[in-house]
Amino acid sequence: MINIGNIATKQANLKANKLAVYDQPNDKRVTFSELNNLVNKIANTFLASGVNKGDRVSILSQNCVEYFALFFACAKTGAILQTLNWRLADQEIAKIMSNGDPKVFIYQGQFSDTVAHVKSTDNNIGHWLGFGPESDNSFYTAIEPASNNEPKPNWTVGGDDPLFILYTGGTTGESKGALHSHLSAYFGMLNQTVAEGIGPNSVYMLTGQMFHIPVLLAVNYTAHGCPVVLMNFDAELALRLIETERVSGFLGITTMLNWMMAVEGFEKYDLSSLQCVQYGGGPMPSRVIKEVVEKLPCRIIQGYGQTEGTTMTFLSHEDHIKAVVNGENTERLLSCGREGFVTTVRVVDELGNDVPLDGETPGEIIVRSPANMLGYYQRDDLTANTIKDGWMWTGDIATMDSEHYVFIKDRAKDMIISGGENIYSVQVEEAICKHPAVLETAVIGIPDDEWGESVKAYVVLKPETQASEQEIIDEAKKNLASYQKPKFVEFIDELPKAPTGKILKRLLREQN
Repeated sequence: MINIGNIATKQANLKANKLAVYDQPNDKRVTFSELNNLVNKIANTFLASGVNKGDRVSILSQNCVEYFALFFACAKTGAILQTLNWRLADQEIAKIMSNGDPKVFIYQGQFSDTVAHVKSTDNNIGHWLGFGPESDNSFYTAIEPASNNEPKPNWTVGGDDPLFILYTGGTTGESKGALHSHLSAYFGMLNQTVAEGIGPNSVYMLTGQMFHIPVLLAVNYTAHGCPVVLMNFDAELALRLIETERVSGFLGITTMLNWMMAVEGFEKYDLSSLQCVQYGGGPMPSRVIKEVVEKLPCRIIQGYGQTEGTTMTFLSHEDHIKAVVNGENTERLLSCGREGFVTTVRVVDELGNDVPLDGETPGEIIVRSPANMLGYYQRDDLTANTIKDGWMWTGDIATMDSEHYVFIKDRAKDMIISGGENIYSVQVEEAICKHPAVLETAVIGIPDDEWGESVKAYVVLKPETQASEQEIIDEAKKNLASYQKPKFVEFIDELPKAPTGKILKRLLREQN
Protein backbone atom coordinates (compact mmCIF):
# COMPACT_ATOMS: atom_id res chain seq x y z
CA MET A 1 0.00 0.00 0.00
CA ILE A 2 1.47 3.33 -1.10
CA ASN A 3 1.57 6.03 1.57
CA ILE A 4 3.88 8.96 0.93
CA GLY A 5 4.35 9.35 4.68
CA ASN A 6 6.28 6.08 4.74
CA ILE A 7 9.10 7.85 2.91
CA ALA A 8 10.06 9.69 6.10
CA THR A 9 9.92 6.48 8.14
CA LYS A 10 11.95 4.43 5.68
CA GLN A 11 14.78 6.94 5.32
CA ALA A 12 14.92 7.43 9.10
CA ASN A 13 15.54 3.70 9.36
CA LEU A 14 18.09 3.56 6.55
CA LYS A 15 19.94 6.85 6.96
CA ALA A 16 19.11 8.04 10.47
CA ASN A 17 22.08 10.36 10.97
CA LYS A 18 22.45 11.58 7.40
CA LEU A 19 21.37 15.09 6.42
CA ALA A 20 17.76 15.18 5.22
CA VAL A 21 16.99 18.90 5.05
CA TYR A 22 19.03 22.08 5.15
CA ASP A 23 16.57 24.86 5.97
CA GLN A 24 18.77 27.75 4.82
CA PRO A 25 16.42 30.65 5.69
CA ASN A 26 16.28 29.47 9.31
CA ASP A 27 19.78 27.97 9.46
CA LYS A 28 18.57 24.50 10.47
CA ARG A 29 20.15 21.20 9.49
CA VAL A 30 17.94 18.20 10.16
CA THR A 31 18.84 14.51 9.84
CA PHE A 32 16.43 11.88 8.55
CA SER A 33 15.87 10.68 12.11
CA GLU A 34 15.14 14.21 13.35
CA LEU A 35 12.84 14.86 10.40
CA ASN A 36 10.82 11.72 11.07
CA ASN A 37 10.60 12.53 14.79
CA LEU A 38 9.17 15.96 13.91
CA VAL A 39 6.78 14.36 11.43
CA ASN A 40 5.54 11.90 14.06
CA LYS A 41 5.10 14.57 16.73
CA ILE A 42 2.94 16.59 14.35
CA ALA A 43 0.97 13.52 13.29
CA ASN A 44 0.33 12.34 16.85
CA THR A 45 -0.72 15.87 17.85
CA PHE A 46 -3.26 15.85 15.02
CA LEU A 47 -4.69 12.50 16.12
CA ALA A 48 -4.95 13.64 19.74
CA SER A 49 -6.69 16.83 18.60
CA GLY A 50 -9.41 15.00 16.71
CA VAL A 51 -8.06 15.39 13.19
CA ASN A 52 -9.59 12.56 11.17
CA LYS A 53 -8.96 11.04 7.79
CA GLY A 54 -9.92 13.54 5.09
CA ASP A 55 -9.82 16.60 7.38
CA ARG A 56 -7.96 19.55 5.90
CA VAL A 57 -4.90 21.19 7.41
CA SER A 58 -3.94 24.60 5.97
CA ILE A 59 -0.46 26.08 5.97
CA LEU A 60 0.61 29.64 5.21
CA SER A 61 4.39 29.73 5.20
CA GLN A 62 7.53 30.20 3.19
CA ASN A 63 9.87 27.26 2.66
CA CYS A 64 11.02 25.73 5.95
CA VAL A 65 11.55 22.36 7.58
CA GLU A 66 8.21 22.60 9.44
CA TYR A 67 6.39 22.87 6.10
CA PHE A 68 8.30 19.89 4.74
CA ALA A 69 7.53 17.80 7.84
CA LEU A 70 3.86 18.76 7.70
CA PHE A 71 3.61 17.22 4.23
CA PHE A 72 4.63 13.81 5.59
CA ALA A 73 2.59 14.20 8.80
CA CYS A 74 -0.60 14.73 6.84
CA ALA A 75 0.28 11.72 4.69
CA LYS A 76 0.69 9.46 7.72
CA THR A 77 -2.60 10.50 9.33
CA GLY A 78 -4.75 10.72 6.21
CA ALA A 79 -5.30 14.46 6.63
CA ILE A 80 -5.29 16.58 3.47
CA LEU A 81 -2.71 19.36 3.31
CA GLN A 82 -4.15 22.59 1.92
CA THR A 83 -1.30 24.80 0.73
CA LEU A 84 -1.80 28.57 0.58
CA ASN A 85 0.08 31.05 -1.59
CA TRP A 86 1.38 33.70 0.82
CA ARG A 87 1.94 36.12 -2.08
CA LEU A 88 -1.78 36.61 -2.60
CA ALA A 89 -3.87 39.40 -1.11
CA ASP A 90 -5.49 38.68 2.26
CA GLN A 91 -8.99 38.41 0.83
CA GLU A 92 -7.85 35.91 -1.81
CA ILE A 93 -6.19 33.74 0.82
CA ALA A 94 -9.34 33.82 2.95
CA LYS A 95 -11.48 32.80 -0.02
CA ILE A 96 -9.19 29.90 -0.93
CA MET A 97 -8.98 28.80 2.69
CA SER A 98 -12.76 28.67 2.92
CA ASN A 99 -12.87 26.22 0.00
CA GLY A 100 -10.86 23.74 2.03
CA ASP A 101 -12.76 24.39 5.26
CA PRO A 102 -9.73 23.31 7.34
CA LYS A 103 -9.78 22.04 10.90
CA VAL A 104 -6.21 23.25 11.58
CA PHE A 105 -4.45 26.39 10.34
CA ILE A 106 -0.64 26.49 10.67
CA TYR A 107 1.27 29.64 9.86
CA GLN A 108 4.66 31.30 9.97
CA GLY A 109 4.81 34.28 12.30
CA GLN A 110 5.56 36.83 9.60
CA PHE A 111 2.05 36.27 8.22
CA SER A 112 0.27 37.07 11.49
CA ASP A 113 -1.51 40.08 9.98
CA THR A 114 -2.93 37.93 7.20
CA VAL A 115 -3.98 35.32 9.76
CA ALA A 116 -5.79 38.02 11.73
CA HIS A 117 -7.78 38.82 8.58
CA VAL A 118 -8.58 35.14 8.00
CA LYS A 119 -9.68 34.77 11.63
CA SER A 120 -12.17 37.60 11.13
CA THR A 121 -13.93 35.66 8.37
CA ASP A 122 -16.54 32.95 8.81
CA ASN A 123 -14.62 29.71 9.38
CA ASN A 124 -14.67 26.44 11.30
CA ILE A 125 -10.99 26.31 12.21
CA GLY A 126 -10.46 24.77 15.64
CA HIS A 127 -6.70 25.11 15.98
CA TRP A 128 -4.50 28.09 15.03
CA LEU A 129 -0.82 27.19 15.36
CA GLY A 130 1.97 29.68 14.71
CA PHE A 131 5.72 29.17 14.64
CA GLY A 132 8.87 31.19 14.16
CA PRO A 133 9.63 34.85 14.89
CA GLU A 134 6.61 37.16 15.32
CA SER A 135 4.43 34.21 16.39
CA ASP A 136 3.25 32.91 19.76
CA ASN A 137 5.06 29.64 18.95
CA SER A 138 1.84 27.76 19.64
CA PHE A 139 2.82 25.16 17.02
CA TYR A 140 5.79 23.92 19.04
CA THR A 141 3.89 24.28 22.30
CA ALA A 142 1.22 21.98 20.88
CA ILE A 143 3.53 19.27 19.54
CA GLU A 144 6.09 19.25 22.37
CA PRO A 145 4.21 16.75 24.62
CA ALA A 146 3.45 14.42 21.71
CA SER A 147 5.23 11.13 21.16
CA ASN A 148 7.71 10.77 18.33
CA ASN A 149 6.68 7.15 17.83
CA GLU A 150 4.97 6.18 14.60
CA PRO A 151 1.33 7.36 14.63
CA LYS A 152 -1.38 4.71 14.71
CA PRO A 153 -4.60 6.11 13.29
CA ASN A 154 -7.74 3.99 13.53
CA TRP A 155 -8.02 3.87 9.76
CA THR A 156 -5.91 2.89 6.77
CA VAL A 157 -4.37 5.45 4.43
CA GLY A 158 -3.43 4.26 0.96
CA GLY A 159 -2.69 5.22 -2.61
CA ASP A 160 -6.16 6.32 -3.66
CA ASP A 161 -6.66 8.56 -0.63
CA PRO A 162 -6.28 12.35 -1.02
CA LEU A 163 -2.95 13.83 0.06
CA PHE A 164 -2.82 17.54 -0.72
CA ILE A 165 -4.57 20.43 -2.45
CA LEU A 166 -2.64 22.87 -4.64
CA TYR A 167 -4.50 25.90 -5.94
CA THR A 168 -4.66 27.07 -9.50
CA GLY A 169 -7.21 29.09 -11.47
CA GLY A 170 -9.51 28.63 -14.43
CA THR A 171 -10.79 30.62 -17.34
CA THR A 172 -12.73 32.91 -15.01
CA GLY A 173 -9.74 33.50 -12.76
CA GLU A 174 -11.51 31.54 -10.04
CA SER A 175 -9.19 29.66 -7.71
CA LYS A 176 -9.54 25.90 -8.00
CA GLY A 177 -8.03 23.32 -5.70
CA ALA A 178 -6.30 20.48 -7.55
CA LEU A 179 -6.69 17.46 -5.28
CA HIS A 180 -3.88 14.92 -5.54
CA SER A 181 -3.68 11.45 -4.04
CA HIS A 182 -0.75 9.50 -2.63
CA LEU A 183 -0.73 7.56 -5.89
CA SER A 184 -0.67 10.61 -8.18
CA ALA A 185 2.19 12.03 -6.12
CA TYR A 186 4.06 8.72 -6.39
CA PHE A 187 3.73 8.53 -10.17
CA GLY A 188 4.58 12.22 -10.55
CA MET A 189 7.81 11.51 -8.69
CA LEU A 190 8.47 8.41 -10.80
CA ASN A 191 8.15 10.52 -13.95
CA GLN A 192 10.78 12.89 -12.56
CA THR A 193 13.13 10.10 -11.48
CA VAL A 194 13.29 8.72 -15.01
CA ALA A 195 13.81 12.17 -16.54
CA GLU A 196 16.38 13.45 -14.01
CA GLY A 197 18.38 10.35 -13.22
CA ILE A 198 18.59 10.75 -9.42
CA GLY A 199 21.59 9.01 -7.90
CA PRO A 200 22.69 8.07 -4.35
CA ASN A 201 24.82 11.22 -4.00
CA SER A 202 22.27 13.67 -5.40
CA VAL A 203 21.38 16.88 -3.54
CA TYR A 204 18.27 18.87 -4.49
CA MET A 205 17.77 22.62 -4.10
CA LEU A 206 14.13 23.73 -3.97
CA THR A 207 14.12 27.18 -5.56
CA GLY A 208 10.35 27.57 -5.81
CA GLN A 209 7.79 27.72 -3.04
CA MET A 210 6.19 24.64 -1.53
CA PHE A 211 2.65 25.70 -2.41
CA HIS A 212 3.50 24.78 -6.03
CA ILE A 213 3.79 21.33 -7.62
CA PRO A 214 7.66 21.33 -7.54
CA VAL A 215 7.35 20.40 -3.86
CA LEU A 216 7.06 16.86 -5.22
CA LEU A 217 10.52 17.17 -6.75
CA ALA A 218 11.93 17.79 -3.28
CA VAL A 219 9.91 14.94 -1.75
CA ASN A 220 11.24 12.69 -4.51
CA TYR A 221 14.83 13.31 -3.45
CA THR A 222 13.88 12.50 0.14
CA ALA A 223 12.40 9.24 -1.14
CA HIS A 224 15.84 8.45 -2.58
CA GLY A 225 17.56 9.24 0.72
CA CYS A 226 19.09 12.43 -0.67
CA PRO A 227 19.38 15.82 1.08
CA VAL A 228 17.07 18.70 0.19
CA VAL A 229 18.15 22.34 0.44
CA LEU A 230 15.27 24.72 1.17
CA MET A 231 15.64 28.39 0.26
CA ASN A 232 13.70 31.51 -0.64
CA PHE A 233 15.13 32.33 -4.02
CA ASP A 234 17.94 34.81 -4.49
CA ALA A 235 20.21 34.41 -7.51
CA GLU A 236 23.53 34.93 -5.76
CA LEU A 237 22.46 32.79 -2.81
CA ALA A 238 21.46 30.00 -5.19
CA LEU A 239 24.92 29.98 -6.77
CA ARG A 240 26.55 30.01 -3.35
CA LEU A 241 24.41 27.10 -2.14
CA ILE A 242 25.21 25.05 -5.24
CA GLU A 243 28.88 25.48 -4.37
CA THR A 244 28.76 24.98 -0.59
CA GLU A 245 26.07 22.26 -0.44
CA ARG A 246 27.26 20.47 -3.59
CA VAL A 247 23.80 20.73 -5.13
CA SER A 248 23.25 18.32 -8.02
CA GLY A 249 19.86 19.45 -9.27
CA PHE A 250 17.20 22.14 -9.19
CA LEU A 251 14.24 23.44 -11.18
CA GLY A 252 14.67 26.98 -12.47
CA ILE A 253 12.11 29.13 -14.23
CA THR A 254 13.14 31.67 -16.87
CA THR A 255 13.44 34.51 -14.39
CA MET A 256 15.60 32.58 -11.95
CA LEU A 257 18.01 31.36 -14.60
CA ASN A 258 18.24 34.84 -16.13
CA TRP A 259 19.15 36.33 -12.76
CA MET A 260 21.65 33.58 -11.99
CA MET A 261 23.44 34.05 -15.32
CA ALA A 262 23.60 37.79 -14.68
CA VAL A 263 25.19 37.59 -11.22
CA GLU A 264 28.44 39.54 -11.17
CA GLY A 265 31.32 37.12 -10.89
CA PHE A 266 29.21 34.16 -12.06
CA GLU A 267 32.37 32.42 -13.27
CA LYS A 268 33.91 32.32 -9.79
CA TYR A 269 31.31 29.90 -8.40
CA ASP A 270 32.11 26.19 -8.41
CA LEU A 271 29.10 24.59 -10.09
CA SER A 272 30.80 21.29 -10.86
CA SER A 273 28.44 19.36 -8.56
CA LEU A 274 25.47 20.02 -10.87
CA GLN A 275 24.20 16.93 -12.64
CA CYS A 276 20.79 17.95 -13.99
CA VAL A 277 18.96 21.28 -14.17
CA GLN A 278 15.34 21.36 -15.23
CA TYR A 279 13.61 24.48 -16.46
CA GLY A 280 9.93 25.20 -16.99
CA GLY A 281 7.10 27.29 -15.61
CA GLY A 282 6.55 29.28 -18.79
CA PRO A 283 8.06 30.34 -22.09
CA MET A 284 11.85 30.46 -22.20
CA PRO A 285 13.48 32.45 -25.04
CA SER A 286 15.94 30.47 -27.15
CA ARG A 287 18.62 32.99 -26.24
CA VAL A 288 18.32 32.09 -22.57
CA ILE A 289 18.22 28.35 -23.28
CA LYS A 290 21.46 28.57 -25.24
CA GLU A 291 23.14 30.54 -22.46
CA VAL A 292 22.05 27.98 -19.86
CA VAL A 293 23.37 25.07 -21.93
CA GLU A 294 26.68 26.85 -22.48
CA LYS A 295 27.21 28.01 -18.88
CA LEU A 296 25.95 25.16 -16.72
CA PRO A 297 28.17 22.04 -16.69
CA CYS A 298 25.40 19.46 -16.54
CA ARG A 299 22.41 17.88 -18.22
CA ILE A 300 19.66 20.35 -19.12
CA ILE A 301 16.05 19.25 -19.50
CA GLN A 302 12.76 21.08 -19.90
CA GLY A 303 9.55 20.01 -18.20
CA TYR A 304 6.01 21.04 -19.11
CA GLY A 305 3.30 20.42 -16.59
CA GLN A 306 0.35 21.76 -14.68
CA THR A 307 -0.78 21.79 -11.09
CA GLU A 308 -3.46 19.34 -12.15
CA GLY A 309 -1.10 16.84 -13.77
CA THR A 310 2.45 17.34 -12.46
CA THR A 311 5.13 17.20 -15.19
CA MET A 312 3.73 15.74 -18.39
CA THR A 313 6.36 16.20 -21.11
CA PHE A 314 10.14 16.54 -21.17
CA LEU A 315 12.60 17.96 -23.69
CA SER A 316 15.72 15.87 -23.22
CA HIS A 317 19.31 16.97 -22.72
CA GLU A 318 20.19 15.27 -25.99
CA ASP A 319 17.69 17.50 -27.81
CA HIS A 320 19.29 20.56 -26.24
CA ILE A 321 22.80 19.51 -27.26
CA LYS A 322 21.75 18.74 -30.83
CA ALA A 323 20.12 22.15 -31.16
CA VAL A 324 22.59 24.36 -29.30
CA VAL A 325 25.93 22.65 -29.96
CA ASN A 326 25.36 20.85 -33.25
CA GLY A 327 22.81 23.20 -34.79
CA GLU A 328 20.44 20.29 -35.52
CA ASN A 329 16.65 20.56 -35.20
CA THR A 330 16.97 24.00 -33.59
CA GLU A 331 13.20 24.45 -33.78
CA ARG A 332 12.89 21.92 -30.97
CA LEU A 333 14.06 24.55 -28.50
CA LEU A 334 10.54 25.94 -29.00
CA SER A 335 9.06 22.57 -28.03
CA CYS A 336 8.19 21.30 -24.56
CA GLY A 337 9.37 17.85 -25.62
CA ARG A 338 7.63 14.49 -25.60
CA GLU A 339 5.45 12.62 -23.14
CA GLY A 340 6.96 11.46 -19.87
CA PHE A 341 7.47 7.91 -18.63
CA VAL A 342 4.02 7.48 -17.07
CA THR A 343 2.04 9.89 -19.26
CA THR A 344 0.26 9.59 -22.58
CA VAL A 345 -0.12 12.90 -24.41
CA ARG A 346 -2.35 13.68 -27.37
CA VAL A 347 -3.27 16.85 -29.25
CA VAL A 348 -6.91 16.77 -30.30
CA ASP A 349 -9.61 18.83 -31.95
CA GLU A 350 -12.82 19.93 -30.23
CA LEU A 351 -14.38 16.51 -30.80
CA GLY A 352 -11.45 14.67 -29.24
CA ASN A 353 -10.00 13.46 -32.52
CA ASP A 354 -6.22 13.48 -32.90
CA VAL A 355 -4.94 16.30 -35.09
CA PRO A 356 -2.49 15.45 -37.89
CA LEU A 357 1.09 14.98 -36.68
CA ASP A 358 2.35 17.71 -38.99
CA GLY A 359 3.61 20.26 -36.48
CA GLU A 360 1.14 22.76 -37.93
CA THR A 361 -2.42 21.77 -37.04
CA PRO A 362 -3.38 23.16 -33.62
CA GLY A 363 -5.44 21.35 -31.04
CA GLU A 364 -5.76 21.01 -27.28
CA ILE A 365 -3.30 18.98 -25.23
CA ILE A 366 -4.99 16.15 -23.35
CA VAL A 367 -3.19 13.83 -20.95
CA ARG A 368 -3.86 10.42 -19.45
CA SER A 369 -1.65 9.65 -16.49
CA PRO A 370 -1.76 8.09 -13.01
CA ALA A 371 -0.04 11.33 -11.94
CA ASN A 372 -3.13 13.39 -12.77
CA MET A 373 -5.20 14.92 -9.99
CA LEU A 374 -8.28 13.24 -8.57
CA GLY A 375 -10.23 16.35 -9.45
CA TYR A 376 -10.98 19.88 -8.26
CA TYR A 377 -11.78 19.91 -4.57
CA GLN A 378 -15.51 20.44 -3.93
CA ARG A 379 -16.05 21.26 -7.63
CA ASP A 380 -17.45 18.20 -9.35
CA ASP A 381 -18.80 20.40 -12.15
CA LEU A 382 -15.35 21.72 -13.06
CA THR A 383 -13.84 18.26 -12.71
CA ALA A 384 -16.36 16.85 -15.20
CA ASN A 385 -15.42 19.56 -17.70
CA THR A 386 -11.71 18.84 -17.32
CA ILE A 387 -11.45 15.05 -16.97
CA LYS A 388 -13.36 13.14 -19.65
CA ASP A 389 -13.10 9.37 -20.10
CA GLY A 390 -9.84 9.35 -18.17
CA TRP A 391 -8.25 12.14 -20.21
CA MET A 392 -7.42 15.51 -18.66
CA TRP A 393 -8.03 18.45 -20.97
CA THR A 394 -5.32 21.00 -20.24
CA GLY A 395 -6.71 24.06 -22.01
CA ASP A 396 -3.33 24.54 -23.70
CA ILE A 397 -3.29 24.82 -27.47
CA ALA A 398 -0.43 23.08 -29.26
CA THR A 399 0.76 21.22 -32.33
CA MET A 400 2.51 17.85 -32.46
CA ASP A 401 5.02 16.75 -35.08
CA SER A 402 5.63 13.31 -36.58
CA GLU A 403 8.07 12.40 -33.79
CA HIS A 404 5.55 13.43 -31.12
CA TYR A 405 7.28 16.64 -30.04
CA VAL A 406 4.71 19.04 -28.58
CA PHE A 407 4.80 22.77 -29.43
CA ILE A 408 2.59 24.96 -27.24
CA LYS A 409 1.04 27.79 -29.25
CA ASP A 410 -1.37 29.49 -26.90
CA ARG A 411 -3.24 29.13 -23.65
CA ALA A 412 -6.90 28.66 -24.23
CA LYS A 413 -7.57 29.96 -20.74
CA ASP A 414 -5.76 33.25 -21.41
CA MET A 415 -3.41 32.46 -18.58
CA ILE A 416 -0.21 34.48 -18.27
CA ILE A 417 2.94 32.92 -16.78
CA SER A 418 5.32 35.50 -15.35
CA GLY A 419 8.28 34.47 -13.24
CA GLY A 420 6.78 31.00 -12.92
CA GLU A 421 3.55 32.33 -11.38
CA ASN A 422 0.17 31.82 -13.03
CA ILE A 423 -1.70 35.07 -13.62
CA TYR A 424 -5.29 35.03 -14.81
CA SER A 425 -6.31 37.87 -17.10
CA VAL A 426 -9.91 38.10 -15.91
CA GLN A 427 -8.73 38.57 -12.34
CA VAL A 428 -6.43 41.43 -13.38
CA GLU A 429 -9.16 42.95 -15.56
CA GLU A 430 -11.58 42.91 -12.66
CA ALA A 431 -9.10 44.77 -10.47
CA ILE A 432 -8.40 47.40 -13.15
CA CYS A 433 -12.08 47.98 -13.78
CA LYS A 434 -12.50 49.16 -10.20
CA HIS A 435 -10.96 52.46 -11.31
CA PRO A 436 -13.86 54.88 -11.86
CA ALA A 437 -12.51 56.12 -15.21
CA VAL A 438 -12.18 52.68 -16.81
CA LEU A 439 -14.83 51.63 -19.29
CA GLU A 440 -13.38 48.28 -20.22
CA THR A 441 -10.05 46.54 -20.39
CA ALA A 442 -8.31 43.49 -21.83
CA VAL A 443 -5.21 41.97 -20.29
CA ILE A 444 -2.68 39.85 -22.16
CA GLY A 445 0.79 38.45 -21.63
CA ILE A 446 3.60 39.81 -23.77
CA PRO A 447 7.07 38.25 -24.22
CA ASP A 448 9.62 39.24 -21.59
CA ASP A 449 13.21 37.97 -21.69
CA GLU A 450 13.51 38.19 -17.91
CA TRP A 451 10.12 37.07 -16.63
CA GLY A 452 8.94 34.85 -19.49
CA GLU A 453 5.84 37.00 -19.88
CA SER A 454 4.77 40.40 -18.57
CA VAL A 455 1.25 41.66 -17.98
CA LYS A 456 -0.01 44.31 -20.37
CA ALA A 457 -3.40 45.98 -20.05
CA TYR A 458 -5.28 47.66 -22.87
CA VAL A 459 -7.66 50.19 -21.34
CA VAL A 460 -10.62 52.10 -22.75
CA LEU A 461 -11.58 55.12 -20.64
CA LYS A 462 -15.06 56.45 -20.15
CA PRO A 463 -15.93 59.60 -22.11
CA GLU A 464 -14.60 62.84 -20.64
CA THR A 465 -12.45 61.09 -18.05
CA GLN A 466 -8.71 60.85 -17.57
CA ALA A 467 -6.30 58.43 -15.95
CA SER A 468 -2.58 57.86 -16.09
CA GLU A 469 -0.75 54.57 -16.56
CA GLN A 470 0.43 54.70 -12.95
CA GLU A 471 -3.09 55.29 -11.65
CA ILE A 472 -4.28 52.14 -13.40
CA ILE A 473 -1.39 50.12 -11.99
CA ASP A 474 -2.00 51.50 -8.49
CA GLU A 475 -5.69 50.57 -8.72
CA ALA A 476 -4.80 47.01 -9.69
CA LYS A 477 -2.33 46.73 -6.81
CA LYS A 478 -5.13 47.27 -4.29
CA ASN A 479 -6.57 43.81 -4.89
CA LEU A 480 -3.71 41.88 -6.46
CA ALA A 481 -0.37 40.44 -5.48
CA SER A 482 2.56 42.50 -6.72
CA TYR A 483 3.45 40.05 -9.50
CA GLN A 484 -0.14 40.12 -10.83
CA LYS A 485 -0.33 43.84 -11.52
CA PRO A 486 0.18 45.12 -15.10
CA LYS A 487 3.66 46.21 -16.06
CA PHE A 488 2.42 48.10 -19.11
CA VAL A 489 -0.78 50.03 -19.78
CA GLU A 490 -1.87 51.24 -23.20
CA PHE A 491 -4.91 53.44 -23.66
CA ILE A 492 -6.97 52.80 -26.81
CA ASP A 493 -10.27 54.07 -28.18
CA GLU A 494 -11.93 50.66 -28.45
CA LEU A 495 -11.12 46.99 -28.05
CA PRO A 496 -11.26 44.68 -31.08
CA LYS A 497 -14.33 42.46 -30.84
CA ALA A 498 -16.05 39.66 -32.69
CA PRO A 499 -19.69 40.06 -33.79
CA THR A 500 -20.67 38.19 -30.63
CA GLY A 501 -19.06 40.92 -28.53
CA LYS A 502 -16.14 38.75 -27.41
CA ILE A 503 -12.87 40.63 -27.17
CA LEU A 504 -10.33 39.39 -29.72
CA LYS A 505 -7.22 39.17 -27.59
CA ARG A 506 -5.42 37.44 -30.45
CA LEU A 507 -5.38 40.75 -32.35
CA LEU A 508 -3.96 42.54 -29.33
CA ARG A 509 -1.19 39.96 -29.01
CA GLU A 510 -0.27 40.42 -32.66
CA GLN A 511 0.57 44.07 -31.94
CA ASN A 512 3.34 43.07 -29.52
